[in-house]
Amino acid sequence: MTTADYATYIAGLPRILAGAAALFRDAEGRVLLVEPNYREGWALPGGTVESDDGETPRQGARRETAEEIGLDVEPGRLLAVDWVQGPGRPPIVAYLYDGGVLGEDDFKAIRLQEEELLSWRLVPRAELPAHLPGALGRRVLAALDVVESGAGAVELENGDRVG
Repeated sequence: MTTADYATYIAGLPRILAGAAALFRDAEGRVLLVEPNYREGWALPGGTVESDDGETPRQGARRETAEEIGLDVEPGRLLAVDWVQGPGRPPIVAYLYDGGVLGEDDFKAIRLQEEELLSWRLVPRAELPAHLPGALGRRVLAALDVVESGAGAVELENGDRVG
């Protein structure tokens, strides 16, 4: 196979997007959510993995967290991988890492990325579905189950457990 043939082969393969986020909590177990200015609702600190630049999901979670909330924290263990389909776009593989429990000084150090975020808040588990509807909410609840149980990462499709 020539270089041109290989390039043609690669160009014809399916495309998927990748996103990565961190699940931060406080001592009471509340989850840190951010409010984007470019869409309705709440999210976790995170975003698109810059895979064309060689970035890994773990690196993407760290970079996005530093950009969005000003905390440069090495992500902990992988909690969930979610295959999320959506209309009008390729599927997204969403990686969710344990950001750990933040202390009072960490919360004081949060600096929001004004170009993308309006605010942040800590939300108790019971209120998460109201703030994070759909697959994202189910993904976060599944990840919290992993944290609480000490089990390995969970595989999800559209926020629902598989396997």
